[in-house]
Amino acid sequence: MSTLLNSLTTELRRGTLTLAVLSQLKTPQYGYLLVQRLEKSGIAIDQSTLYPLLRRLEKQELVTSSWDTSESRPRKYYSLSDYGRKVFIQLKQEWEKTSQELFILLKGEGEDGAD
Repeated sequence: MSTLLNSLTTELRRGTLTLAVLSQLKTPQYGYLLVQRLEKSGIAIDQSTLYPLLRRLEKQELVTSSWDTSESRPRKYYSLSDYGRKVFIQLKQEWEKTSQELFILLKGEGEDGAD
């Protein structure tokens, strides 16, 4: 793949990764499990991408985190905040609308130039 295509693909994926991560945080998840769940759905994400994203989402108050120290290895769990749930629902609706519009464009419908 060309450098330009790699750059454009990265740009395209950036927003979709945010939506994908938010979609999995309806129940508390820790990082490694989140990576596995996303990969099982076909969405590859490196931990070096996931953790900065989770920190950014937490700073934006979309996600909350808490430590579970009940097991031998402490784990930090992330989940949607109430605000995050509201934003996720709106973002999901926007994604569905945009993806339907793009599907029509990419499929070639509307090529007749009619408005």
